[in-house]
Amino acid sequence: MRKIIIADDEHKILMSLEYSFKKNGYDVYIARDGTEVLDFLKTMVPDVILLDIMMPNLDGYSTLDIIRQDEKLKDVKVIFLSAKNNPRDIEKGLEMGADAYVTKPYSIKKLIQQIEEIFGE
Repeated sequence: MRKIIIADDEHKILMSLEYSFKKNGYDVYIARDGTEVLDFLKTMVPDVILLDIMMPNLDGYSTLDIIRQDEKLKDVKVIFLSAKNNPRDIEKGLEMGADAYVTKPYSIKKLIQQIEEIFGE
């Protein structure tokens, strides 16, 4: 079972993504900001992290930067899921090392397909 951390500060988004990914066989962990993601990463290595950019305390860009500096997390797939849809924001996210950048609004079905494609499934 693939482990996924979903990080977003919007409750409705978290709940709908959690439900959909559990229904598709994922082991789901919920974080409301980057610091909660980093807390999870102290004790586990997920397969995927869905990361919002605009979050309180520690934003998605800073969180990704910390993740990419940790050797044990080098194989973790990180996907930005953000309302920031400016081409410069998307380019910045991908240059920082995100495996994909999905803009809100999004299709959960397409998001799950995209993650499965990243893993070659």
